[in-house]
Amino acid sequence: MDSQTIVAPMTPSGVSAVAALRVSGAHVRDVVARLFGNERLENLKAREACLGTARDPQSGKLIDSLLYIFFEGPNSYTGEDVLELYPHGNPLIVRDLLQAIRGLDGVRLAEPGEFTRRAFLNGKMDLTQAESVADVIHSANRAELENAHRLLGGALSKKIAALASQVKDISARLELDVDFAEEEADPDFAGWEARFVAVRKSIQQILNSFHGKASLSRLPLAVLYGAPNAGKSSLVNALLGEDRVLVSNVPGTTRDFVEVRLFLPGGEIRLVDTAGIAAQATDELDALSQKKSREILEEADMKILVLDGASRKCRSREGELASCHSRDGKIVSRHSREGEIASRHSREGENLRTSTFADMTNNADLVVYSKSDLRASPDRNGASPIPDGGLSVSSKTGEGLDALRQAMNASLFKQSADAEDLWITSEREKACLEDALAGIDRALDLLRNNPAVELLAFEMQVVRHALQSITGEISSEDILQSIFAGFCIGK
Repeated sequence: MDSQTIVAPMTPSGVSAVAALRVSGAHVRDVVARLFGNERLENLKAREACLGTARDPQSGKLIDSLLYIFFEGPNSYTGEDVLELYPHGNPLIVRDLLQAIRGLDGVRLAEPGEFTRRAFLNGKMDLTQAESVADVIHSANRAELENAHRLLGGALSKKIAALASQVKDISARLELDVDFAEEEADPDFAGWEARFVAVRKSIQQILNSFHGKASLSRLPLAVLYGAPNAGKSSLVNALLGEDRVLVSNVPGTTRDFVEVRLFLPGGEIRLVDTAGIAAQATDELDALSQKKSREILEEADMKILVLDGASRKCRSREGELASCHSRDGKIVSRHSREGEIASRHSREGENLRTSTFADMTNNADLVVYSKSDLRASPDRNGASPIPDGGLSVSSKTGEGLDALRQAMNASLFKQSADAEDLWITSEREKACLEDALAGIDRALDLLRNNPAVELLAFEMQVVRHALQSITGEISSEDILQSIFAGFCIGK
């Protein structure tokens, strides 16, 4: 392992109340002495927060008054002596402090992921736990974060260790049979297939849990769509708690879709406000806007149809979208529009096809009736003016917004039936499991067709090595480099 001491910021660049830097290695105590004075080194205690004045070791110039904590190895993140410093979050202070520490003999800037790499090499965590550190940092929603914490806590490591132990027992028995193959009759393979199949099933279950990082890092997409002036933009502003989208009583104010980020209990999502969809485009620009709306709807994880709840026509569930779009001053029913499709030959993008309206209505994951503050009271029979399955909201009063957030959260962040379920996200781990699965399949084929004990022992050794590679019991410098190169520099 590199004997040099390393230093790097732990917090992103930029202005903040407090920043953080980490130093790890054999020269940590020297760093304390040079920054704060020899008397501080003499009284240095592990895991004790100290307030000190850091000065440049070369010029004696004041850098900052800051908090620092010393962690004595091996009881630290890396297993080495570690110093964490918490200066004020002015980038100038952070830069001066970093330069002062880097200027000392035996200290250099850390490479990406080097602190976690040293933790792995010093036995503080295995390779699956080291990889999960990045997942903890970059998780986009609560479910991913909880899974990352389970991985960091060793849940996968324990599964792999138990599986590797089973394979080791099988290998030991097979290798024993190899040693005595010349002294005994044909080995008794009764019961071996069941053991092989059990191992294969366990490997396959873990492999089936794979979720690629690309799919996990993609934020869920919810799209609001509906007629012009239905209240979509006002609803976006109400959900955000700020005037993010331009709002007007003039229909067609939104010409292009507007994407914002919204935080829900389960995590962050992309929320899109689309241009209003009408039965007929008013001009070429309107046609293009509606085409864009349809395109973004194709990508949506959740389609939310927004209808003007203040309009009596829109409160009828049947033909709900069709009845909210008029042409030449007349309401056109869905059925009549469908009958006109064959005779309509307008330019592409100029008019919306009739079938589009029916598809949009039927494919909505949630129907929201806006402007509940303008809605008339229930009729004399006490029936609600909102159809079953719809959600009534008011962007003005806030009525129904919490229920809408809950509905979006439930749809976009579905809870697992088993809170202890975990999934793997590493392509490296997936490849190792695939190698192990291929090895066990070859062993099963041999057992059924040509049960040569030497070949069986070899294949089970391949399976065991593939499993051990997951946790890093067997690893190469190239593999470690590829894993930790994707980490941030302070981790």
